[in-house]
Amino acid sequence: MSVSEEDRGGQKAQPPFLDLFMQTVHAFHRTEGLRAAIQLDVFSAVGGGADAEEIARRCRASPRGIRILCDFLVTLGFLEKEKDRYTLTRDSKTFLVKGSPYYIGGSLEFMLSPATTDGFKNLATTVRNGSAPSEGGGILAPDHPVWVTYARAMTPMVRMPAEWLASMLGADTRQSWKVLDVAAGHGLFGIAVARRYPNSRVVAVDWQSILSVARENAVSEGVSERYSVIAGSAFEVELGGDYDVVLIPNFLHHFDLRTIESFLSRVYMALKPGGRAVILEVIPDEDRITPEISVTFSLIMLASTQAGNAYTFSEYQRILGRVGFKKSEMHPLPPSPFRIVFAQK
Repeated sequence: MSVSEEDRGGQKAQPPFLDLFMQTVHAFHRTEGLRAAIQLDVFSAVGGGADAEEIARRCRASPRGIRILCDFLVTLGFLEKEKDRYTLTRDSKTFLVKGSPYYIGGSLEFMLSPATTDGFKNLATTVRNGSAPSEGGGILAPDHPVWVTYARAMTPMVRMPAEWLASMLGADTRQSWKVLDVAAGHGLFGIAVARRYPNSRVVAVDWQSILSVARENAVSEGVSERYSVIAGSAFEVELGGDYDVVLIPNFLHHFDLRTIESFLSRVYMALKPGGRAVILEVIPDEDRITPEISVTFSLIMLASTQAGNAYTFSEYQRILGRVGFKKSEMHPLPPSPFRIVFAQK
């Protein structure tokens, strides 16, 4: 051991490295504890505050099991406890109670689905090969069903970032923009623009099966009359032209830089002079190790795609310049982990 100091009980203090090692090895405990709580709807059962017996009755679960699980959730920061009574944190009340407009518990259907976790089961082989297995095209295969799951499960989680992005496009809500939403998925980014700018029109591009979710959301948000779709691959379909804004949210990270450059050339051609491409991504700093979430995101891309990555702003900037964009700039989108790159034609 590198640390030999004794604690007050006369025993050797545990080195921080061993803490790190054990926490990392046991990280799945956190995942499964939260998943169990969401499956049992523990957070809704806690409500305004309750003890383990009452929560157990509401969840139809064992009081012993609920007490142990809730204590664990307290240590994770999802619940608070005073004596034998559990209460919700402000964030848990907002994001983990069913019925809240910002409930994100359903996102686990995608985030912990086999399509997103299987790639980590033999990560050493993937690291050795430098890419994920490619049988059948993987998750990027045409009309892969995981993206319908994604579109439905992730809607609440991206609602606020979509609204924040729309607010950053311009101060004048009377703008009558023609907007292209690439790989629209749930459609919320384009829909947020349509809602904020009632004179705008949005065209969404994605696979046919996924666009059904975007259409549903456009109807529920009251913008369906200004919302149209193009079904197919964003690399192959006719995109149209004369767009004021092209939204590219959470799409480019799936591909290598050469493919990204080819695609952005298509975007450039689809924009009118002075139009803007708007790229939303998890973008690392130039050191590639900050912010921490960007490093994790790169690992996810390694485990799930053939050539995807989290790219730095300088990499996007060089590509955008070669394609022909006059200028590009990056802005944070707090408090989300995303950053936005604006590129003007």
